[in-house]
Amino acid sequence: MIPALWREAIEELSRRKLRTLLTLLGMIFGVGAIVAMQGVGEGSRREALKLVDSLGLHNLIVEAKSQDGDALKETRARSLGLTVADAHAALAVVPAAESYAAEKQVKRLGMFSDDGHADAQVEGISPEYFQLASLRLAQGRALNADDDAHLAAVAVLGHQAAHDLFPDGKALGRLVKINQAWWRVVGVLADRDLGQDKFEGVALGADSNTAFVPLSSARARFRFQPMEDEVSRFLLRLKDPEGLAAGARVLTRLLDQRHAGASDYRLIVPQQLYQQNQKTQRIFSVVMGSIAGVSLLVGGIGIMNIMLANVLERRREIGLLRAIGARRQDIVQRFLREALVICASGALIGLLFGAALAYVIAAFAGWQVAWAPVGVVASVLLCMLIGLAFSIYPARQAAALDPIAAIRDE
Repeated sequence: MIPALWREAIEELSRRKLRTLLTLLGMIFGVGAIVAMQGVGEGSRREALKLVDSLGLHNLIVEAKSQDGDALKETRARSLGLTVADAHAALAVVPAAESYAAEKQVKRLGMFSDDGHADAQVEGISPEYFQLASLRLAQGRALNADDDAHLAAVAVLGHQAAHDLFPDGKALGRLVKINQAWWRVVGVLADRDLGQDKFEGVALGADSNTAFVPLSSARARFRFQPMEDEVSRFLLRLKDPEGLAAGARVLTRLLDQRHAGASDYRLIVPQQLYQQNQKTQRIFSVVMGSIAGVSLLVGGIGIMNIMLANVLERRREIGLLRAIGARRQDIVQRFLREALVICASGALIGLLFGAALAYVIAAFAGWQVAWAPVGVVASVLLCMLIGLAFSIYPARQAAALDPIAAIRDE
């Protein structure tokens, strides 16, 4: 049951339906814009965190630059390219470095099994790669140091590659032919759908459609072009993420010295990519917040307008209430209850409108939506407080009316 005082406030507003509806629109649009901003912004933050986590927030990544022809010959006159020795040196020199993982991309000519074929990438990796790249296994085991030391012909398949090669889902222990060599499947990765191929201009690994083999086995069993880099890239894990910037500077100086100043590599700091993404997101939030703020301001002015109009139309009612003993405080509370009904109704409808708007924006822009309940609730409460703040002046004006003058005006 709705208490009598609140029911009276609702009935009073329902007598002026059009005016009340127009007043609600400002609150609805203001709350809706803020809620949509919260949903899209939180979704973008989580998506960015998931994407950068695939690169490793604690990692420094060094990639070999693609070169060919005369440019490659000129570079090789000074530098051997990216090597495992570079990774070893980085592990020894960079402060707080605790492990590294090297990766070599193999040119795939064909990939077949008895049950199917796959259009998958092939990567030779060192044993620590799965840990540093945050990859999890769904079946079997990962590649280990023994596999690398003994040039074992074993492979771990990504989720999509395993499905294409073995549609029955039974990949473990079976053979797959990659180029001219046969490999036994010892593991299958859990599916990790990142949803994007790039993040802030950096290519993300297509882990789901990749076959991973030991790095030493790849170099022994596959053919590579003359003057190719020994590894395509390596990941260097640091213990303390606070030291990534300093570690990046040390690593750059080290590689410049080892490569005789040749610009044949690039350094990627995933943490900085995330910070850059969030800076862009903050600009978006400021723009959306400004729009929402203007909508709320319009809504607040609308509430003040309807309350002042109500005061003018109800001067006789106010005078009679004061004449029979109503205090100024009672008049203020009476009008604030009506304002609170408008604010609560506008906030509730705006919440639903904002949620729908967030999903519409996400559908058209290809973004993600996520919700932080505390932030959403805080935003809605703030909107209600703004609406109430605009109602205080009209309520005080009503309470300040002289009862006799108010009755005579009628």
